[in-house]
Amino acid sequence: MSRQSPEIDIAKIDTATPVAPAAAAAMPLLRIEGVSKKFGSFRAVDRLSLDIKAGEFFALLGPSGCGKTTLLRMLAGFETPDEGRILLGGRDIAPVLPHERPVNMMFQNYALFPHLSVRDNIAFGLKRAGMARAAIDTRVGEMVALVKLEGMEKRRPDQLSGGQKQRVALARSLARRPKVLLLDEPLAALDKKLRESTQLELMELQRRLGMTFIVVTHDQEEAMTMANRIGVMDAGRLEQVATPRDLYEAPASRWVAQFVGDVNLFDGEVTSREQRHLTIATGDGGAIVVAEPSQPVTETAVSVAIRPEKVKLSRHGPASDAGSSQAINRFEGVVTDVSYLGGSTVYKLKLDSGAVVRSSMANAARLDIDVLSAGQRVVAWFAPDDCVVLER
Repeated sequence: MSRQSPEIDIAKIDTATPVAPAAAAAMPLLRIEGVSKKFGSFRAVDRLSLDIKAGEFFALLGPSGCGKTTLLRMLAGFETPDEGRILLGGRDIAPVLPHERPVNMMFQNYALFPHLSVRDNIAFGLKRAGMARAAIDTRVGEMVALVKLEGMEKRRPDQLSGGQKQRVALARSLARRPKVLLLDEPLAALDKKLRESTQLELMELQRRLGMTFIVVTHDQEEAMTMANRIGVMDAGRLEQVATPRDLYEAPASRWVAQFVGDVNLFDGEVTSREQRHLTIATGDGGAIVVAEPSQPVTETAVSVAIRPEKVKLSRHGPASDAGSSQAINRFEGVVTDVSYLGGSTVYKLKLDSGAVVRSSMANAARLDIDVLSAGQRVVAWFAPDDCVVLER
């Protein structure tokens, strides 16, 4: 087999079906069409379709075993789809070998060669591709500077910290200038502080390079922080694809609402519709008034989702509820648990109706003389606009 040039031209992947320039400009960089993958009787990915744009930072989020890493491995070429197509730049990359694809993958365990120096680890793929020595030296120098590892070129992996190993793996993945960089749980091995700083560095790096990044993670905060869009997966399927804000504020299903962030959920039935509001009779939360959603509710049985930060608490309720929609949903109960988290305090309370509700209140002042404690009776309230109606 002849060696491939490191600058792989995506247009040369498949010359049998040329794409017109106008059509190429309109299509996404990566298109996944009805892709399925089975391992024995287990369907890891189930007829999944997804478009990812050039220059996008996209996150695949989901619980363990949902199929996100299997999908990533199919994009890299380490697994072959049983059904469907994966199109990169409008061309099917199924027949293209992993090392010949303009795609690189950064593995969760970094997969560094322990006997090679930082420089040689970064240069490994370039040597395999047959790049000239002088060009390799230039490219490695660029990558070392890019990930801020100057002065460490001669160190071996066992002489590096976890964060430094992560940077070497990232530099090696970027060295061949792929069209798409795949990252499989890239920050899982880092401590919280280092993980947070590395998230920001990855975002800045992606913006500077203008490259398409696809990251797989089970960490919701990580996905919400870094990605332009998030695809939430469960049982091999995409449950919802949306921006972080839309995913959190407008979940498409009860499952997504429960999976992404904390949420209070009430199951009930629509009993009336008037003045752009619905009244939902719930089993343990009483009657809840919600703003009618933009998409008409066709079912009577629904769930009402309210994020904890939308639920306000005080000893006496809102200052004035006359004519205010903020006080339409007003309940009384007893605080059963208080968790101080620094920037906010999370309260758990049992309403007189029997429902258990969580409320997250910002700690705006350093010391709050009006802080609530377990055992106190309080008033909880939230606005109809703060509720999301989900069909069951």
